[in-house]
Amino acid sequence: MTVPTDSATCAIQVHNIHKSFGDLPVLKGISFQAQQGDVLSIIGASGSGKSTLLRCINHLVVPDQGEIHIGQDVLRSHAKRDGTMVSSDPKRLEKVRARLGMVFQNFNLWSHRTVLQNVIEGPIQVKKIAKAQASEYALHLLDKVGLAHKATAYPSELSGGQQQRVAIARALAMDPEVMLFDEPTSALDPEMVGEVLRVIRQLAEEGRTMILVTHEMQFAREVSNHAIFMHNGLCEEAGTPAALFDHPQSTRLQQFLQPLA
Repeated sequence: MTVPTDSATCAIQVHNIHKSFGDLPVLKGISFQAQQGDVLSIIGASGSGKSTLLRCINHLVVPDQGEIHIGQDVLRSHAKRDGTMVSSDPKRLEKVRARLGMVFQNFNLWSHRTVLQNVIEGPIQVKKIAKAQASEYALHLLDKVGLAHKATAYPSELSGGQQQRVAIARALAMDPEVMLFDEPTSALDPEMVGEVLRVIRQLAEEGRTMILVTHEMQFAREVSNHAIFMHNGLCEEAGTPAALFDHPQSTRLQQFLQPLA
């Protein structure tokens, strides 16, 4: 299924993505589109392929087949002689990745660097921004996520929720066109989930284009304007959150949502 969109304002298009690991097919032809300012939630049971799909968008996992369109840039892949899949155009991949912000499940902060150093590294190294300018913007972003007072702290001195908010600030520091969230609350204690979701909700209200893989069903329903339900490597249903959550069509989606009834 494809989320309908206007190509003039399309931020991202994912076309016919396939991915297998050995003999196990994980993605079996996924396609969707999102407009600028959309918040697209991807839901489904563990093992349905959600995180693999998200990682295929920036080729952290290189698809076996299909294309990723970010604006006018297209990411494709090809097989090396040994069968390993690689990106067809490494220079274009580097360019596209600079336009995508990624927030992982497990924060992935550099433990030997302060919060501020974590946030400024990308802008300085990738975008060649002067350290003073990068630091000023980083402090602004840390204030946005409520952590300006932790700029000189190290990740080990932060709670899980604080580390994830730093990770969000780090992704935002690259001024991405699309933010990708891979289960951003799954590694957090329950009392820390809310502080991360508040930041993501704020970004949605600001009009950020976001793709969110999540198990937080109520949050997905409230913050998204499109949703995809994945099952067994396929996009089984797509549409507005109201349509998916209130009027699920497939038997599998009805079963998945049953605990929320």
